[in-house]
Amino acid sequence: MRCKSIRAGLTVLLLACFPTAYGASPDGRWQTIDDETGQPKSIITLTQASDGSLSGRVTEILQSDKGPNPRCEKCEGERHNQPIVGMTVLWDLRPEGDNAWNAGTILDPSKGKTYRAKAKLAEDGQTLEVSGCIVFICRSQTWLREP
Repeated sequence: MRCKSIRAGLTVLLLACFPTAYGASPDGRWQTIDDETGQPKSIITLTQASDGSLSGRVTEILQSDKGPNPRCEKCEGERHNQPIVGMTVLWDLRPEGDNAWNAGTILDPSKGKTYRAKAKLAEDGQTLEVSGCIVFICRSQTWLREP
């Protein structure tokens, strides 16, 4: 009986010290992979608010045909001609089940278009599947966690 309680206590302690990736936070830096070219495109820093919602802003441009400091030329409103680095491009993603978020918005600065967004963190905690849709036309990307 005593061995079982010691074993149970050790299991709880190990789980507390080494949390599984599933249930991991999406907070941090993510490398976006262009869904059209398959090449790394930018680094997005994701932040999870206390209510579980996600937002993301561009912190680095890795590849652009507009140079190292591109502007959002095709964006409308307050984002028009603003630098893409520092721009919030993902917002209001709401938690939906385990490691999934939905009903947010994502901006593609190169096209100046916004899409309804959803995201799902893989069990390994190292990849994030992000998709955006306009009506029935959807685009998906796999983002890789930065070390």
